[in-house]
Amino acid sequence: MKVVLFCGGLGMRLREFSETIPKPLVEVGSRPVLWHLMKYYAHFGHKDFVLCLGHGGAAIKNFFLKYDECVFNDFVYSQGGRRLELVRKDIDDWRITFVDTGAHSNIGERLRRVRDHLAGEEIFLANYADGLSDLDLSTHVESFKARGKVACFISIPAPHTFHIVQTDSEQHATKLELVAESPVRVNGGFFVFRQEIFDYMRPGEELVVEPFARLMQKRELIAFPYDGFWRNMDTFKDKIQLDELVARGDVRWQVWRR
Repeated sequence: MKVVLFCGGLGMRLREFSETIPKPLVEVGSRPVLWHLMKYYAHFGHKDFVLCLGHGGAAIKNFFLKYDECVFNDFVYSQGGRRLELVRKDIDDWRITFVDTGAHSNIGERLRRVRDHLAGEEIFLANYADGLSDLDLSTHVESFKARGKVACFISIPAPHTFHIVQTDSEQHATKLELVAESPVRVNGGFFVFRQEIFDYMRPGEELVVEPFARLMQKRELIAFPYDGFWRNMDTFKDKIQLDELVARGDVRWQVWRR
């Protein structure tokens, strides 16, 4: 299946990096978060990518145009450098379509602008470019197929450390509850769509607002609960936490290592 990745946002909450490089190229360990995500999909056999570019699109193109397998992988050097033998390769069998979907487009508009590149795909995958998980993608897709609906995503426990506040009629605080310990769940991405998704979309609409509202009215949108590993890189703090996981060897999203 083709994989659509939304790579064109401004990344305003990660401005420590996004003013110089786009958020998908911010590194987790020694690799861009986008590479980690694409490697995840490739592990499950989905190696045909459509990148929805916008802010920083040229930098993303240049990253792949200048990608050197020898820099990123183990290799054998012989004959004074005339012969290089890669021990393994990363992206040799990937197919990547780079599409400029506008500097200020929302997610819905970016998806609409790559529709022609999805012709013939009865079902396709899509995701934000900054979320990592150890989700069993094959099981996720098969569950979606079995339900016969138009769209699905994973719902995850709210990861934030804020407190939910409850008050009485006189504004006295009656309860404080950590969001992460509440039953609140949020959209974790890892979308699976049928072609019919485009029937629910209109120009300029945000994907998870108007189109998803129409899908919900028709009972065509599934939110599969997932309580396994999931992290996104939305802020500088998130980047530091992911780097700390790498330093500890706790890289559960790297399912290709298993």
